[in-house]
Amino acid sequence: MTRVKEILKERGITLNELAETLGVSRQALSRQVQGKMLIETAEKIAAALDVPLWQLFADPVVVSNDGTKLLCPHCGQPITIEVK
Repeated sequence: MTRVKEILKERGITLNELAETLGVSRQALSRQVQGKMLIETAEKIAAALDVPLWQLFADPVVVSNDGTKLLCPHCGQPITIEVK
């Protein structure tokens, strides 16, 4: 399960609006959001929502309020991620 619907709600965007931005039908996008999503689709959704790809799949408990970093589910401290 992805966090796409949660991110849409946080940003005040509807699934219809995202589908229109991506140039796909709402039904097709809804099926992908609820089921198996191709990595190419996930990348397009992340780009359209202006979020890192990992945020679509992260547990909401470990994503900080500003959505820029992961939080440790045990201590609540930020986890630094370096991309090489």
